Amino acid sequence: MNKIFYTGLFALMLGLSSRAQEPNVLEVDADNIGAEIQPTMYGHFFEDINYGADGGLYAELIKNRSFEFPQHFMGWNVFGNVTLMNDGPFEKNPHYVRLSYSGHPHKRTGLENEGFFGIGMKKDEAYRFTVWARGEKQKIRVELIDNASRGETQVIVSKTMSVNSREWQKYELQLIPKQSMAKAHLRIFLLSKGNLDLEHVSLFPVDTWKKRENGLRKDLVQALVDTKPGVFRFPGGCIVEGTDLNTRYNWKNSVGPVENRPLNENRWHYTFQHRFFPDYFQTYGMGFYELFLLSEDMGAEPLPILNCGLACQYQNNTPDAHAKTSELDSYIQDALDLIEFANGDTTTYWGKLRADMGHPAPFNLKYVGIGNEQWGSEYVERLKLFVKSIRKHHPEIKIVGSSGPQSEGKDFDFLWPEMKKLKVDLVDEHFYRPENWFLNSGERYDKYDRKGPKVFAGEYACHGKGKKWNHFYASLLEAAFLTGVERNADVVHMATYAPLLAHVDGWQWRPDLIWFDNLRSVRTCSWYVQALYGNNKGTHVVPLQMKGSPVSGKEGQNGLFASAVWDEHEKTYIIKVVNTSATTQNLCVELNGLKKKALMDEGKTIVFHSDNPDADNTLDNPDLIIPTEHEFHLENNKFNTQIGPLTFAIYKVKLAASN
Repeated sequence: MNKIFYTGLFALMLGLSSRAQEPNVLEVDADNIGAEIQPTMYGHFFEDINYGADGGLYAELIKNRSFEFPQHFMGWNVFGNVTLMNDGPFEKNPHYVRLSYSGHPHKRTGLENEGFFGIGMKKDEAYRFTVWARGEKQKIRVELIDNASRGETQVIVSKTMSVNSREWQKYELQLIPKQSMAKAHLRIFLLSKGNLDLEHVSLFPVDTWKKRENGLRKDLVQALVDTKPGVFRFPGGCIVEGTDLNTRYNWKNSVGPVENRPLNENRWHYTFQHRFFPDYFQTYGMGFYELFLLSEDMGAEPLPILNCGLACQYQNNTPDAHAKTSELDSYIQDALDLIEFANGDTTTYWGKLRADMGHPAPFNLKYVGIGNEQWGSEYVERLKLFVKSIRKHHPEIKIVGSSGPQSEGKDFDFLWPEMKKLKVDLVDEHFYRPENWFLNSGERYDKYDRKGPKVFAGEYACHGKGKKWNHFYASLLEAAFLTGVERNADVVHMATYAPLLAHVDGWQWRPDLIWFDNLRSVRTCSWYVQALYGNNKGTHVVPLQMKGSPVSGKEGQNGLFASAVWDEHEKTYIIKVVNTSATTQNLCVELNGLKKKALMDEGKTIVFHSDNPDADNTLDNPDLIIPTEHEFHLENNKFNTQIGPLTFAIYKVKLAASN
């Protein structure tokens, strides 16, 4: 009896093992070149959240440099005889400080700035200190200091600056520290006995991105560039709406001379009491000009988002918080003026301002978004007026509308038909969702209307249930979801992860694509997924199926998601496969419809995997989880391979030289 039982059990196990080893046959219809993949397909969305601008991408190291915060000395410690003045040289930033003699040779007058969670400085690198100053025969000493130094001095590096002008002038010097430090301070001592006025106290690394004086942080821009983004959405996000309309992002305040751009309260200033940062403001130092310039540097289409007359609907549920439809003329004019700023001839008012700022050539703006993630009939009523005016004056501009803050549900179901009625060009969908949503959404776009507006997946990220932080498994599910985006490139024209940046000492929202402190940055696993898609985008979709169905994680597909593209420039087929299961899967990949030996005998595979699904790269271990490259062999236009558990793999196969 036992012998029969165990013999039967062994036969059953052998049969199960045999079936487990059967390959998953992925059939690529290689001669059926399908829909074009838009150059804008994968890109970035920037919002000033988590200290993403001031204290982050914008390389300015001084907090409250023009003394315009509501608490005018926030970020500063002042000592001695210091007076706040308000009749300065810049109309929109009137405040400055007057340093005067202390009255005693052993008492000091001056001020000290704490920076953004300290001031990061690197050994032997140059830092440009600038200040607008006024005073006759006056001197200051400018220092970078370590307040907690246990040495004989707090001073890391210092220089003396002379000021001798009755009128306001800009002065400059460079500081080159001989040690690196993440949390230094800047200190200024008055060395003379008269009065000295200081305004717009500024400190930048000389080595900014492209070495621009009002520049961006080099390592963070490089991380953006390295994903090869095709679109760049800015400046938000909820800051477009503002906590109220008075604090909405106003692009016109973000252009012109940087010293005269007024302060704005950040939408995230008071939002989260459990992660509270009352010193979070926007100087507009990195304004629309700089963001357009960054788009150009990255080779990405700029996609500015403008306020539609609605304040944040989450924070305002009364009609009087919003602009009435009869009051929208100035908002609509802001949109028209922005197009002129970006594209207008230098003989126009706004085109001339762009040229005066250093860019006579147009930025070739093609897209504009109206509203962030508004909802309800109030949004539709306002958007309609924008669409009418923009179509009349700029029919060449593509308009992006919104499907609201959710990926489905009442607001989503209401807005999509309305967007079709208004004939917007793209609809911006947002979804921060848990693992199951991503696992079950592989076919989300398969049944979308092919004749309606195109999709912009403008804000998405996998938020692990109970694990709302960056980790490998979340990024793997994002990779799986993107196979469905790629397969439906005729419908989806843009996709951007959100949020983009987060300071480790100042975050309010996670997960995020790139984390940083004052000296370092780290590319998360989600960043690597974006980079793998952006660098392997291809030019056209190619059909890929398993047993006659798209590979989208359905029952019977062993947790596999897959898509395939053709790259006309590289003459390469690119096959993306994601194994979301916990077991190794055998694959047989057949590229059908080609002549024998049409393909090279050797292909390249890129493998992205972690043995610990809860792990991610960190500032201290930035290369913990990174893709690896290998070669594989093809025979008669097909290959057999294995994809490990919880793995994202890309297989690249070139045409043979004779084809």
